[in-house]
Formats: sequence, structure tokens, C-alpha cells
Amino acid sequence: MKKFVFFVLSIFILSTLDVIGQCNSEAYSNQCIPKLASGFNFLKSYKIEKSSKDFVEYSYVFTKGTQYMINICAEGSETDGIVVSLYDSNRNKVATSKINGQFISAIAYPCNTTGIYYIQYTFDGSTKYCGGSALGFKR
Repeated sequence: MKKFVFFVLSIFILSTLDVIGQCNSEAYSNQCIPKLASGFNFLKSYKIEKSSKDFVEYSYVFTKGTQYMINICAEGSETDGIVVSLYDSNRNKVATSKINGQFISAIAYPCNTTGIYYIQYTFDGSTKYCGGSALGFKR
């Protein structure tokens, strides 16, 4: 009986670890880099994995006179319910990838003020809570 209980618990633990380890956000980030629009230079990639919070956030210093692009790559539908929102240094939302209930895979932002900007990823109906993103710029 002890062997049977041990066997069942082992299977349960192994199956749980398999589900947790399925997110390969680095691969999605790498897929996003060549998807930046023509003329944009790659700056940084971001991993998007849901943790204990309902969002994932990164910061980056944007420079006045530069246009930035942030795109999203995920499994399944184009963005799998991942929404990227951009906030300025005062935490005012300046751009989002969810417009009128539609998800778009990239946002472009012409920066008018140099400062720290916050790139926030949220999950709106996502099935995998896993993706990647790339940030690019052009002057």
C-alpha cells in the first residue's frame, strides 16, 4: 500500500513539474526580434511569464525624439490575450495594445520626453500566460 501511495504521489508531482516547465518565454522573445517593423533596431527582449502578480513589469529609459516599438509573441492566437501597456515616468498610460476590445501584436510610441518608462504586460483571457516581447527604436 505504501508503494502504491508513493507511486501516485510521484506521478502527481512529476506531472505538476511538467506543466510548470512548459513556458519557454525566451524562445518567444527570440521570435519577436525579427518581427520588429522595418527601420527599427533591436534594443532588448523581455520574458513574459505570469507569477504571483497579475502583471509583469519592466522599465527602460526612453529618449526624446526617438520612436519605440514593443511587440508581443505568444503561442496560439497572435498575442494569446497578453496586453502590453506603456506608462510614462508619472505612471500615466501613454499606449496600449488593446484597442476597442481588439488585441494588436505591437505598439509604436514617439517619445516626446526623456525619462523612465514602464512596460507592463497583463493577461486578458490568456490561455498559457506565457510569451515574449522585443523593444526596438528608430530615430
